[in-house]
Amino acid sequence: MTDAPPIEIEAGQPDRPPAVPLRRRLRRLFTQLGPARMATTLLFLLVAVLIARTSWGLPLIGDAERALYDSRATLMAPHVGQDPRIVMITYNDETLFNTGIRSPLDRTLLANALANIDRMGAKAIGIDIGFDSPRPDDDVLQTQLRAMRTPTWIAYVEQASNPNTIFYEQQKFLEGFIADVATAKTKPTSVRFSVEADGVIRKWPDRPEGLPPLMANAMAPIDPAHADYQGNIRFLMPARATEGEEEPVFANIPIDGFAMQMDEDTLAGFGELVKDRYVLIGGDIIDTDQFATPLSRLPDLQSGERETMVGLEVHAHMLAQQLDGAWAKPIPGWALWTLALLVVLAGGLTSLIDLRTRWVVLIFIGQMAFFLAYPFWLQKVGVDTTGLPAFGQALGWLFGYAAVGTAARTIGSQQRAFAQSALGKYLPADVAAQIMRDPEQLSLHGERRNIFCVFTDLEGFTKMSHATTPETVARLLNEYLDRLSDVVLDHGGTIDKFVGDAVVAFWGAPLSRPDDGPRAAAAALAMYEAGEKFRIDLAAEDVPPIGMTRVGLHVGDAIVGNFGGEDRIQYTALGDSMNTASRLEAANKSIRTGVLISAEAAARAGRDDLVPMGRVTLRGRAQPVDVLTPRGDLTPDQRARIAEMVAAHAAGDKNAYVTHATAIGAEFSQDTAIMFLIERLNETETGESYVLS
Repeated sequence: MTDAPPIEIEAGQPDRPPAVPLRRRLRRLFTQLGPARMATTLLFLLVAVLIARTSWGLPLIGDAERALYDSRATLMAPHVGQDPRIVMITYNDETLFNTGIRSPLDRTLLANALANIDRMGAKAIGIDIGFDSPRPDDDVLQTQLRAMRTPTWIAYVEQASNPNTIFYEQQKFLEGFIADVATAKTKPTSVRFSVEADGVIRKWPDRPEGLPPLMANAMAPIDPAHADYQGNIRFLMPARATEGEEEPVFANIPIDGFAMQMDEDTLAGFGELVKDRYVLIGGDIIDTDQFATPLSRLPDLQSGERETMVGLEVHAHMLAQQLDGAWAKPIPGWALWTLALLVVLAGGLTSLIDLRTRWVVLIFIGQMAFFLAYPFWLQKVGVDTTGLPAFGQALGWLFGYAAVGTAARTIGSQQRAFAQSALGKYLPADVAAQIMRDPEQLSLHGERRNIFCVFTDLEGFTKMSHATTPETVARLLNEYLDRLSDVVLDHGGTIDKFVGDAVVAFWGAPLSRPDDGPRAAAAALAMYEAGEKFRIDLAAEDVPPIGMTRVGLHVGDAIVGNFGGEDRIQYTALGDSMNTASRLEAANKSIRTGVLISAEAAARAGRDDLVPMGRVTLRGRAQPVDVLTPRGDLTPDQRARIAEMVAAHAAGDKNAYVTHATAIGAEFSQDTAIMFLIERLNETETGESYVLS
């Protein structure tokens, strides 16, 4: 291009005009809705926030939250091998059949088992059996409990905190029984559970004053910071079996074998099962002491049954969690309120998005995927999600979307009618569409803007067009321009003009953004890469090959606006910055680069992959320009050394320059751009520019 006529750029034809700033659209929304509709909208938004925060306590929605939590706890549960620290010794239905005693359980059997286990070296014993009614053999068990040398903890339940489990007379008998056997080694422990309204155990219970320590807390050391932990129970799943049946998380051994008379060899053999382990003794009896847990929500993959869990195993999971220190981190209340506000805000803002349909769909799908996935991720990384309103947040998002979207549609018809009547007959389609979206943009005079200008050119396209049919040329040109246009639009730029195979675009008008520089620089590189991809794709066609797409980027002041005669208006940019960008594009051929960025544009590009290519005087220009090119293929150290070489030349430090140039020349001997940079620096003195022919 020449300097003679000023560059006048007609607005292009992008698929969608640039979006109106969201802040301006919101302001217009608030002023045009009117008091009544505004109050209704705000009420809906308030309800949305409350649902997104308090859904666990709401009817039906709370059931959905609990179901979602159970799914998270099951699917994200760790799959582990059998825990070598804990063993369960149980009365099962076969034991009851053999003893002929069902309730209360055979206490002589327990006394004999305790006597043997006490000699086997267990770390601690927890007995989850309620001694709340008398049996003839009570004295046998009491004698053994008083003689225990292993720390032994006896289940205690009170009527006040478990009114459906024990009545007053039973509690009194239990208290007397424990008082008779209590020693320094034999003590009571609370077996209290926290059962939610739907009958499922999900969390550790509270510890009312007056109750003895919780069984898991009593049996093993606990750090004081979690002595009153009431978060979720970490339920474990058996490791997936590669062959045969899977091994349960906790060994479950019938009590019968431990209650028999044992010689030293038998005692040693059984001792391997309990030595240095925490022993839990209780019942594993059908329809007795069975609880629903999150693992009951989904049916077993093999049996198809929703399996309940005996209370003794729940204690085992809690004890393992305490031993592992696997305390789930709670979500603070302020964070839940913040999340509620953000999801409602996201729903409202999504309803205002005005992009291509595919982007709207992708944004919608992305947000829905977030709502579905992030609670599972939190559960996986050890966050307590029992109070996380995952379903409520999705509903809050939907309410926010509906409330703001309805309000926005109310004023949409007014804007369209105004813009169509005022502009529909004499403005280009893309500019008219922009004004329809934002009537305040109607400005028929020019204004000075600081804009980032991009020029491109496709090497060899003219030659190729002479060697093939016009239909093929038109098809390939349209495909090429479509690709580069998509890059401009995706990076928030304005397509100014197509000049043959060249694309002219700028950032900073009609709307300016704080990140116009990074957007323009990223687009410049992406346009070069899109051209290279087009060149590769074109190789499969029966047409002559083409060269690279060269790109130039500069920033400077220009006059932009709607200009034209009585019958036609053009959206035009006028100024020297456009000419400089054009000449930077052309300079790529001489400098052996694909993208050239002026130092002024590079300073605001926000990129760390730029390499200085020296100071040059562009063709037809008098003022020299420092230029850079993106080289993401180089390491940061390589880019730094090239920059030091250029800086040493500019500072007149010949020794440093020669040292750098020698090393870099040897390292980049096959890189034509770097080698030509060294050649230009060798031919110029300090501070001089290389004049491009």
